[in-house]
Amino acid sequence: MAQRGHLRKMAVALADPVQYTLRLVGQEGETGVLLNPFIGRSIHLRHTGNINCVACGRKVKKSFQQGYCFPCMRSLPECDGCIVKPETCHFEAGTCRDEQWAQGHCFQPHYVYLANSSGIKVGITRGTQVPTRWIDQGATQALPIFKVQTRLQSGLVEVALKQHISDRTDWRKMLKGAADCIDMAARRDELLACCAEEVSALQQRFEGAIEPLTDEAVVDIHFPVTAYPTKVKSFNFDKDPDVKGVLHGIKGQYLILDGGVINLRKFGGYEVEWRSD
Repeated sequence: MAQRGHLRKMAVALADPVQYTLRLVGQEGETGVLLNPFIGRSIHLRHTGNINCVACGRKVKKSFQQGYCFPCMRSLPECDGCIVKPETCHFEAGTCRDEQWAQGHCFQPHYVYLANSSGIKVGITRGTQVPTRWIDQGATQALPIFKVQTRLQSGLVEVALKQHISDRTDWRKMLKGAADCIDMAARRDELLACCAEEVSALQQRFEGAIEPLTDEAVVDIHFPVTAYPTKVKSFNFDKDPDVKGVLHGIKGQYLILDGGVINLRKFGGYEVEWRSD
């Protein structure tokens, strides 16, 4: 039996392996399909041609930033450039798009972390997004290294750290297999030694707000994948409405099929029909 609705980012739950739920939003609300039982089976996602903004519901021909219409992309605080580059936060300048939204999202505890996805990287996330953020990035290991009080502070700490370490994931490499295991605590200590002066300056600027975390345990993450592709080919609903094949696994926000991969988060707001054998 087919299920139909507009895509949202897959829901995840940390387990061994990670549990994934396909989310479809329709006129009667949201439905979910637990995907793990379908690994090893044929699945079919067909894009109906309809795209609706994930924020306002407006029907559009093209979406931006993983599901928004152009007006929402230009006006909503969650689409502002400072979300991608939190060190450019402009709240104090009085130009925040929505101060109430900022209080609930940006002025909340954040973590600066190391993650091992396609190799080690630094990243930031709100406390409420642990461990979801790490799963969405396809990380097999993660380690929080700082707790801070605002998003701006997390961005400034990240800027200091990424002078010595990448802040990006090579998604193609991430999808070709599990990353080699890394001594995360040792890499943390090496990194903090390199950045000691910059971090100390930030701690003095934001007295008591930037807390180093030296006793956190490494979080190991196992994904439900039975076979990785040797060559990564991407499906794209804009070019071909039919995505189908045997589901070999799920990692990050990607479905891994025998004929290619698809990033479901990229197609937020796209209406699809889901079927399986």
